[in-house]
Order: sequence, then C-alpha cells, then structure tokens
Amino acid sequence: MSPCELTASITALANMLACKLTRDELALLATICTQLGYTLETINVQQEICGRKIESRD
Repeated sequence: MSPCELTASITALANMLACKLTRDELALLATICTQLGYTLETINVQQEICGRKIESRD
C-alpha cells in the first residue's frame, strides 16, 4: 500500500466512524487512538535504545 493509499484509507475510516459514533464516543475513541500511538512510539524508541546498548556491548 502506498502512502497515499494509506492516508486515504485512514481518512475513509475516520469519516465512517464519525458518522456512526456519538460525539462522546468519537472523543473517547480519538483519545484512545492518541494514547495508543504515543505508547507504540514509546515502545519503539525503547527497543531502539536497548538494541543500541546491546550492540555496543558486543
């Protein structure tokens, strides 16, 4: 999937959800997705740092 196809798919999903959810449900889902993104990034950075520490020991 190209970057353009990915962003178009995400936009379509967001529009679909916005039409089906209440404002409160939409706000909660947005908050959950934001936290999920930050948590995934934290895990990614930690794995990169730990990987560098292991490589430097070898």
